[in-house]
Amino acid sequence: MALLIHQAAASVVALMLALSCVRVDDARSANNAPTAPFFSSEPITLSAEEQTEDALASTRRSDSGARAADGQPPKLAPQEHMRRAAIYHSNRAFEEARTHWRALIARYPDDPNVPAAHFGIGRTLYQERRYAESLPVFQKLGETYPITLAGRDGFYYVAAALLRIDRAGDAAARYIEYTERYPNGERIENAYTNAIDSLREAGRPDEAIQWIERTRARFRGTDTETSAVFARLRLDVARSEWVSALRTGDELSRMSLPRAVNTTAAEVAYLRAFSLEMAGRKDEAVKAYQGIGDGAGAYFGWLATMRLHKLGAAAKASAVARENRVAAEVRRAAGEFPAPFRETVVRASNGQKIDPRLVLAIMRQESGFNPRAKSGAGARGLLQMTPDMAAKLAPSVKLSNVREEDLYKPDINILVGSAYLSELNRMFPDLPEALAASYNGGEDNVARWVVRAVHKDPGIFTSEVGFTESKDYVNKVMANYRAYKILYTEDLKPRR
Repeated sequence: MALLIHQAAASVVALMLALSCVRVDDARSANNAPTAPFFSSEPITLSAEEQTEDALASTRRSDSGARAADGQPPKLAPQEHMRRAAIYHSNRAFEEARTHWRALIARYPDDPNVPAAHFGIGRTLYQERRYAESLPVFQKLGETYPITLAGRDGFYYVAAALLRIDRAGDAAARYIEYTERYPNGERIENAYTNAIDSLREAGRPDEAIQWIERTRARFRGTDTETSAVFARLRLDVARSEWVSALRTGDELSRMSLPRAVNTTAAEVAYLRAFSLEMAGRKDEAVKAYQGIGDGAGAYFGWLATMRLHKLGAAAKASAVARENRVAAEVRRAAGEFPAPFRETVVRASNGQKIDPRLVLAIMRQESGFNPRAKSGAGARGLLQMTPDMAAKLAPSVKLSNVREEDLYKPDINILVGSAYLSELNRMFPDLPEALAASYNGGEDNVARWVVRAVHKDPGIFTSEVGFTESKDYVNKVMANYRAYKILYTEDLKPRR
């Protein structure tokens, strides 16, 4: 017991996740699609210098030079094992990170860093999409260290792993169990809201509605209650319950919508206008769509403009006027949308049968066209490719032995990134929003959101994007894409 208390005190710096199926802390700033989302804190805080390529190379040299005869890493102090694991992890060298976590667990079984080390092992398996392998790690963590933060998070994130191996019902049960076991736990709000969407994905919408009401009662007057109302709106739309959707939309439009709620006034207005249209209330729908302001960065305004094209001559005239205003706005800001690496982008895009303007839209958001950009998650180069993704895709573009440093080379980065976008396009054809969401939030998550949306409408899909950063990313990439389509032809020649 004394040991557990000691571990509980130390676990304040333990690894934490934001792996929820609906609402998470910011996932990341760049593409690491198979790994989203990230954990919210680290037991070791690395300096900027410790996250560089030089630091990675230096750590590898130190490990190699002192490696034991059995191939195990040198025996180090616990904190040094944790530091080296963090360096490897920040560079997505997952197996090398796990080697140090395992060494710490084996050599220092009573050290307070042990729960965090177990968590790191589960985390990296999850990031590699080895969900079934991560599951027992999280389960053991929750069972063995229940009074530590890492243990509570392990218990909680069993649900995230279950959800991603198509066990939505079990995931919902786990979230609900968390609310009962840890009523004041660090993840209590997410446990309630994630239970709602897990029940939806399990095909149990009536139970989801019951859980919405329980969430509202438990968190009355808070952002979590607002999140529950938004969940009800999305559920109503998915079920084509238009009267209920309008009632819920009206209620939500009167509520405050901070970032934590993962929606905006424009998104709510779009869902309401869509519901009016689907309910056959055409005139009201036209007015509702017209009330959603359009502009160069107004994603839902753009969608509203596209819907207006389909609602009669007067509505179409309104749509054309809106488009002309936006086009003029974009042209005034043309300098903000350059087309660097044109020949390379066009060649790679044509080879992969994707729109080069979408490639530029993503590149602008990912790296700002900086070939040497590197994210804190280990993504590199113009399209922020990760070493593991590059290794997976390299054979398809006839590359071999792609090293981490190679991802800073524009030709290689653009080629591999275009191959990834092509793969996503085959998975989600005619839905660029899904490509953008996958690039930031992972295609496995997007596949679930597409199913949850039901309707083949980009705005309905985007409303289901469960990570706040990923939804913001979709909005920004699509705004970029719209601008590039206004300014450039399909071969990236400036329009006259």
